[in-house]
Amino acid sequence: MFIEMNVFGLALDPASNTPMVILKDTEQKKSIPIWIGLFEASAIASQLEKVQLTRPMTHDLLRNIVGELGATLVRVEINDLKENTYFAILVVRKASNEEIRIDARPSDAIALALRCQAPILVDEDVIERSGRSQKVPEGTVSPQDKEKWAEILKNLSDEAFGKYKM
Repeated sequence: MFIEMNVFGLALDPASNTPMVILKDTEQKKSIPIWIGLFEASAIASQLEKVQLTRPMTHDLLRNIVGELGATLVRVEINDLKENTYFAILVVRKASNEEIRIDARPSDAIALALRCQAPILVDEDVIERSGRSQKVPEGTVSPQDKEKWAEILKNLSDEAFGKYKM
């Protein structure tokens, strides 16, 4: 059985300084942290903070392509957890009304779901196996974490992405 969850916020793991997205169920009783990369965290944070960039980022581009093809992101399913790695599926309805399932990393799936206003569902078994099914105390996403992400977003430029030299 799947449980609908929402993005509660982003935080930095104090032990590793790695970004994580925290999902909570709609009743605020269960939560799971998913460790993600910096760029994926920035993509999620920019959507949560409604940061407008002059050019579409990867998740914006994907949302635009799905829409232009007459398809819709119906939902995201975080459906498995193996060796501390979460797995997700994008459920997309094509213009022909056929639903297809596409393998995705949870961080990308969440970033896309936020842009498409699609529900994020997590398998109840995954929540239990994550070991984080207990209620997350208020203040888990600290003001310092919020300030760190605000600072990261404030300092992002359009050039911050995609201009790598090999």
